Amino acid sequence: MNKGQKLLKKAKKIIPGGNQLLSKRSEMFLPEFWPAYYKKAKGCKIWDLDNKVYYDFAGMGVTSCILGYSDKTVNRALIEGIKKASMTTLNATEEVDLAKELLKIHKWSDMAKFCKSGGEACLVAIRLARSYSKNQNIAFCGYHGWHDWYLAANLQDPRNLDKQLLSGLKTKGVSKTFSGSIKPFFYNDIESLEKLFQRKKHNIGIIIMEPMRAIPPKNNFLKKVKKLAKKNKAVLIFDEITSGFKDNYGGMHLKFKVNPDIAIFGKSIGNGYPISAIIGKKNNGYVARNFY
Repeated sequence: MNKGQKLLKKAKKIIPGGNQLLSKRSEMFLPEFWPAYYKKAKGCKIWDLDNKVYYDFAGMGVTSCILGYSDKTVNRALIEGIKKASMTTLNATEEVDLAKELLKIHKWSDMAKFCKSGGEACLVAIRLARSYSKNQNIAFCGYHGWHDWYLAANLQDPRNLDKQLLSGLKTKGVSKTFSGSIKPFFYNDIESLEKLFQRKKHNIGIIIMEPMRAIPPKNNFLKKVKKLAKKNKAVLIFDEITSGFKDNYGGMHLKFKVNPDIAIFGKSIGNGYPISAIIGKKNNGYVARNFY
Protein backbone atom coordinates (compact mmCIF):
# COMPACT_ATOMS: atom_id res chain seq x y z
CA MET A 1 0.00 0.00 0.00
CA ASN A 2 1.41 3.42 -0.95
CA LYS A 3 1.95 6.17 1.62
CA GLY A 4 -0.98 8.18 0.25
CA GLN A 5 -3.44 5.34 0.87
CA LYS A 6 -2.05 4.77 4.36
CA LEU A 7 -2.58 8.43 5.20
CA LEU A 8 -6.06 8.34 3.64
CA LYS A 9 -7.08 5.50 5.99
CA LYS A 10 -6.08 7.67 8.95
CA ALA A 11 -7.82 10.70 7.44
CA LYS A 12 -11.13 8.86 7.06
CA LYS A 13 -11.27 8.44 10.85
CA ILE A 14 -11.29 12.21 11.43
CA ILE A 15 -12.45 13.75 8.10
CA PRO A 16 -15.79 12.73 6.54
CA GLY A 17 -14.98 10.89 3.30
CA GLY A 18 -11.27 11.36 4.00
CA ASN A 19 -10.90 14.67 2.18
CA GLN A 20 -12.63 17.92 1.30
CA LEU A 21 -14.06 17.25 -2.16
CA LEU A 22 -16.00 14.36 -3.69
CA SER A 23 -14.21 14.72 -7.03
CA LYS A 24 -10.82 14.21 -5.34
CA ARG A 25 -11.64 10.95 -3.61
CA SER A 26 -9.60 7.85 -4.51
CA GLU A 27 -12.83 5.93 -5.03
CA MET A 28 -13.53 8.11 -8.06
CA PHE A 29 -10.36 6.89 -9.79
CA LEU A 30 -8.45 3.86 -8.49
CA PRO A 31 -9.67 2.65 -5.07
CA GLU A 32 -6.92 1.52 -2.69
CA PHE A 33 -4.17 2.38 -5.19
CA TRP A 34 -4.67 6.08 -6.05
CA PRO A 35 -1.74 8.09 -4.61
CA ALA A 36 -4.27 10.44 -2.87
CA TYR A 37 -1.77 13.04 -1.58
CA TYR A 38 0.91 15.16 -3.23
CA LYS A 39 4.31 16.29 -1.99
CA LYS A 40 4.79 18.94 -4.67
CA ALA A 41 3.54 19.85 -8.13
CA LYS A 42 4.97 21.83 -11.03
CA GLY A 43 3.62 22.43 -14.51
CA CYS A 44 1.66 19.30 -15.37
CA LYS A 45 3.74 17.03 -13.10
CA ILE A 46 2.82 15.95 -9.59
CA TRP A 47 4.90 14.05 -6.98
CA ASP A 48 3.21 11.70 -4.49
CA LEU A 49 4.36 10.86 -0.97
CA ASP A 50 6.49 8.01 -2.34
CA ASN A 51 8.30 10.47 -4.65
CA LYS A 52 6.74 8.93 -7.74
CA VAL A 53 6.24 11.44 -10.56
CA TYR A 54 3.01 11.56 -12.56
CA TYR A 55 1.69 13.61 -15.46
CA ASP A 56 -1.65 14.96 -14.28
CA PHE A 57 -4.39 14.04 -16.75
CA ALA A 58 -6.98 13.96 -13.95
CA GLY A 59 -8.13 17.57 -14.26
CA MET A 60 -5.23 19.70 -12.98
CA GLY A 61 -6.77 20.66 -9.65
CA VAL A 62 -10.41 20.02 -10.66
CA THR A 63 -9.74 22.04 -13.85
CA SER A 64 -8.67 25.16 -11.94
CA CYS A 65 -4.91 25.29 -12.65
CA ILE A 66 -5.09 26.31 -16.28
CA LEU A 67 -1.54 27.75 -16.28
CA GLY A 68 -0.10 24.63 -14.69
CA TYR A 69 0.86 23.97 -11.09
CA SER A 70 3.03 26.47 -9.22
CA ASP A 71 3.13 29.05 -12.02
CA LYS A 72 6.03 31.45 -11.40
CA THR A 73 4.20 34.64 -12.32
CA VAL A 74 1.13 33.83 -10.23
CA ASN A 75 3.20 32.69 -7.25
CA ARG A 76 5.39 35.79 -7.39
CA ALA A 77 2.32 38.06 -7.27
CA LEU A 78 0.82 36.02 -4.43
CA ILE A 79 4.02 36.17 -2.36
CA GLU A 80 4.22 39.94 -2.83
CA GLY A 81 0.63 40.25 -1.70
CA ILE A 82 1.27 38.14 1.41
CA LYS A 83 4.26 40.31 2.30
CA LYS A 84 2.02 43.40 2.24
CA ALA A 85 -0.61 41.65 4.41
CA SER A 86 -3.12 38.90 3.75
CA MET A 87 -6.10 40.55 5.48
CA THR A 88 -6.67 44.05 6.85
CA THR A 89 -9.52 46.33 7.90
CA LEU A 90 -9.13 48.18 4.58
CA ASN A 91 -9.57 46.95 1.02
CA ALA A 92 -7.00 45.64 -1.45
CA THR A 93 -6.53 47.75 -4.58
CA GLU A 94 -6.21 44.57 -6.65
CA GLU A 95 -9.94 43.89 -6.41
CA VAL A 96 -10.61 47.11 -8.34
CA ASP A 97 -8.03 46.11 -10.96
CA LEU A 98 -9.56 42.66 -11.34
CA ALA A 99 -13.09 44.05 -11.61
CA LYS A 100 -11.96 46.40 -14.40
CA GLU A 101 -10.24 43.56 -16.23
CA LEU A 102 -13.26 41.25 -16.06
CA LEU A 103 -15.58 43.99 -17.31
CA LYS A 104 -13.13 44.78 -20.10
CA ILE A 105 -13.19 41.14 -21.21
CA HIS A 106 -16.97 40.85 -20.82
CA LYS A 107 -18.19 44.06 -22.39
CA TRP A 108 -21.85 43.11 -21.83
CA SER A 109 -21.37 43.32 -18.04
CA ASP A 110 -21.20 46.39 -15.80
CA MET A 111 -20.32 45.24 -12.28
CA ALA A 112 -18.32 42.52 -10.54
CA LYS A 113 -18.24 40.98 -7.09
CA PHE A 114 -15.77 38.48 -5.61
CA CYS A 115 -15.87 35.62 -3.14
CA LYS A 116 -13.76 32.55 -2.40
CA SER A 117 -15.32 29.44 -3.95
CA GLY A 118 -17.38 28.35 -6.92
CA GLY A 119 -20.19 27.09 -4.71
CA GLU A 120 -20.32 30.44 -2.94
CA ALA A 121 -20.46 32.28 -6.28
CA CYS A 122 -23.38 30.09 -7.38
CA LEU A 123 -25.21 30.84 -4.16
CA VAL A 124 -24.64 34.60 -4.51
CA ALA A 125 -25.84 34.53 -8.12
CA ILE A 126 -29.02 32.67 -7.16
CA ARG A 127 -29.65 35.09 -4.28
CA LEU A 128 -29.26 38.04 -6.65
CA ALA A 129 -31.57 36.54 -9.23
CA ARG A 130 -34.23 35.69 -6.66
CA SER A 131 -34.14 39.19 -5.22
CA TYR A 132 -34.85 40.56 -8.70
CA SER A 133 -37.24 38.04 -10.19
CA LYS A 134 -40.95 37.97 -9.38
CA ASN A 135 -40.93 34.20 -9.94
CA GLN A 136 -38.65 32.44 -7.46
CA ASN A 137 -38.22 28.92 -8.80
CA ILE A 138 -35.21 27.72 -10.75
CA ALA A 139 -34.65 25.77 -13.98
CA PHE A 140 -31.14 24.31 -14.09
CA CYS A 141 -28.89 22.34 -16.42
CA GLY A 142 -25.51 20.98 -15.30
CA TYR A 143 -23.68 20.82 -11.98
CA HIS A 144 -23.82 23.80 -9.63
CA GLY A 145 -22.42 22.70 -6.27
CA TRP A 146 -23.53 21.23 -2.97
CA HIS A 147 -25.87 23.92 -1.61
CA ASP A 148 -29.46 23.20 -0.58
CA TRP A 149 -31.03 25.06 -3.50
CA TYR A 150 -29.33 22.67 -5.97
CA LEU A 151 -29.57 19.34 -4.15
CA ALA A 152 -33.26 20.10 -3.50
CA ALA A 153 -33.93 18.93 -7.07
CA ASN A 154 -33.72 15.39 -5.70
CA LEU A 155 -36.30 15.98 -2.98
CA GLN A 156 -39.16 15.69 -5.44
CA ASP A 157 -37.50 12.96 -7.52
CA PRO A 158 -34.26 11.27 -6.33
CA ARG A 159 -33.24 10.81 -9.99
CA ASN A 160 -33.45 14.47 -11.03
CA LEU A 161 -29.70 15.01 -10.77
CA ASP A 162 -28.65 11.67 -12.26
CA LYS A 163 -28.55 12.95 -15.84
CA GLN A 164 -26.67 16.15 -15.00
CA LEU A 165 -23.16 15.25 -13.79
CA LEU A 166 -23.22 13.11 -10.64
CA SER A 167 -25.78 10.43 -9.90
CA GLY A 168 -26.94 9.25 -6.49
CA LEU A 169 -26.54 12.60 -4.72
CA LYS A 170 -28.19 12.47 -1.29
CA THR A 171 -30.60 15.02 0.18
CA LYS A 172 -30.02 14.29 3.86
CA GLY A 173 -30.01 17.61 5.71
CA VAL A 174 -31.60 19.53 2.82
CA SER A 175 -34.62 21.49 3.98
CA LYS A 176 -37.91 20.07 2.70
CA THR A 177 -39.11 23.65 2.17
CA PHE A 178 -37.07 23.67 -1.08
CA SER A 179 -39.04 20.76 -2.52
CA GLY A 180 -40.48 21.52 -5.95
CA SER A 181 -38.59 24.80 -6.31
CA ILE A 182 -35.86 23.63 -8.69
CA LYS A 183 -36.47 21.82 -11.96
CA PRO A 184 -33.95 20.14 -14.31
CA PHE A 185 -33.76 20.57 -18.06
CA PHE A 186 -31.29 18.97 -20.41
CA TYR A 187 -28.48 20.23 -22.58
CA ASN A 188 -29.29 20.60 -26.29
CA ASP A 189 -32.93 19.75 -25.50
CA ILE A 190 -34.77 23.07 -25.74
CA GLU A 191 -38.13 21.32 -25.42
CA SER A 192 -37.26 20.20 -21.89
CA LEU A 193 -36.95 23.87 -20.91
CA GLU A 194 -39.98 24.98 -22.88
CA LYS A 195 -42.14 22.46 -21.00
CA LEU A 196 -41.12 24.00 -17.67
CA PHE A 197 -42.33 27.42 -18.77
CA GLN A 198 -45.52 26.03 -20.29
CA ARG A 199 -46.65 24.86 -16.87
CA LYS A 200 -47.26 28.09 -14.96
CA LYS A 201 -47.34 26.31 -11.63
CA HIS A 202 -43.59 25.74 -11.94
CA ASN A 203 -43.15 29.49 -11.32
CA ILE A 204 -39.76 29.57 -13.10
CA GLY A 205 -38.02 32.94 -12.80
CA ILE A 206 -34.36 31.88 -12.98
CA ILE A 207 -32.37 29.78 -15.44
CA ILE A 208 -28.90 28.63 -14.41
CA MET A 209 -26.80 26.46 -16.69
CA GLU A 210 -23.30 25.61 -17.85
CA PRO A 211 -22.89 27.06 -21.36
CA MET A 212 -20.83 23.98 -22.23
CA ARG A 213 -19.14 21.07 -20.54
CA ALA A 214 -18.14 18.20 -22.88
CA ILE A 215 -20.67 18.58 -25.69
CA PRO A 216 -20.95 21.80 -27.76
CA PRO A 217 -24.36 23.45 -28.23
CA LYS A 218 -26.35 22.33 -31.27
CA ASN A 219 -29.06 24.05 -33.32
CA ASN A 220 -28.46 27.43 -31.62
CA PHE A 221 -29.34 25.92 -28.24
CA LEU A 222 -27.87 28.74 -26.14
CA LYS A 223 -29.55 31.42 -28.23
CA LYS A 224 -32.86 29.61 -27.86
CA VAL A 225 -32.39 29.45 -24.08
CA LYS A 226 -31.73 33.17 -23.96
CA LYS A 227 -34.79 33.85 -26.11
CA LEU A 228 -36.95 31.81 -23.72
CA ALA A 229 -35.49 33.65 -20.72
CA LYS A 230 -36.26 37.03 -22.26
CA LYS A 231 -39.77 35.98 -23.30
CA ASN A 232 -40.58 34.78 -19.78
CA LYS A 233 -38.71 37.58 -17.97
CA ALA A 234 -36.41 35.05 -16.32
CA VAL A 235 -32.89 35.84 -15.12
CA LEU A 236 -30.31 33.89 -17.15
CA ILE A 237 -27.17 32.78 -15.28
CA PHE A 238 -24.24 31.13 -17.02
CA ASP A 239 -22.14 29.03 -14.67
CA GLU A 240 -18.61 29.25 -16.12
CA ILE A 241 -16.88 27.74 -13.10
CA THR A 242 -15.83 24.67 -15.07
CA SER A 243 -15.68 26.20 -18.55
CA GLY A 244 -14.42 29.75 -17.98
CA PHE A 245 -10.98 30.68 -19.37
CA LYS A 246 -10.11 27.09 -20.32
CA ASP A 247 -11.10 26.88 -23.98
CA ASN A 248 -10.99 30.61 -24.69
CA TYR A 249 -10.14 33.85 -22.92
CA GLY A 250 -13.14 34.83 -20.83
CA GLY A 251 -15.59 31.95 -21.08
CA MET A 252 -17.56 29.78 -23.46
CA HIS A 253 -20.48 32.20 -23.74
CA LEU A 254 -18.16 34.67 -25.49
CA LYS A 255 -17.13 31.98 -27.94
CA PHE A 256 -20.77 31.25 -28.80
CA LYS A 257 -21.74 34.95 -28.69
CA VAL A 258 -24.58 34.54 -26.21
CA ASN A 259 -24.49 36.86 -23.20
CA PRO A 260 -26.33 36.08 -19.95
CA ASP A 261 -27.64 38.45 -17.28
CA ILE A 262 -25.16 37.05 -14.75
CA ALA A 263 -22.01 34.95 -15.19
CA ILE A 264 -19.94 33.25 -12.52
CA PHE A 265 -16.32 32.07 -12.51
CA GLY A 266 -14.29 29.93 -10.12
CA LYS A 267 -10.71 29.29 -9.09
CA SER A 268 -9.42 29.18 -12.66
CA ILE A 269 -9.22 33.00 -12.58
CA GLY A 270 -6.64 32.58 -9.78
CA ASN A 271 -4.97 29.46 -11.24
CA GLY A 272 -6.26 27.35 -8.35
CA TYR A 273 -6.06 29.89 -5.54
CA PRO A 274 -9.37 30.47 -3.71
CA ILE A 275 -11.24 33.18 -5.56
CA SER A 276 -14.46 33.34 -7.55
CA ALA A 277 -16.35 36.11 -9.33
CA ILE A 278 -19.87 37.13 -10.22
CA ILE A 279 -20.39 39.63 -13.04
CA GLY A 280 -23.64 41.09 -14.32
CA LYS A 281 -25.61 43.84 -15.92
CA LYS A 282 -26.39 47.12 -14.19
CA ASN A 283 -29.07 48.58 -16.44
CA ASN A 284 -31.61 45.91 -15.52
CA GLY A 285 -30.59 45.89 -11.90
CA TYR A 286 -29.57 42.24 -11.62
CA VAL A 287 -26.34 43.15 -9.89
CA ALA A 288 -26.32 46.78 -8.82
CA ARG A 289 -29.71 46.80 -7.14
CA ASN A 290 -29.07 43.70 -5.09
CA PHE A 291 -25.41 43.53 -4.09
CA TYR A 292 -25.92 45.58 -0.95
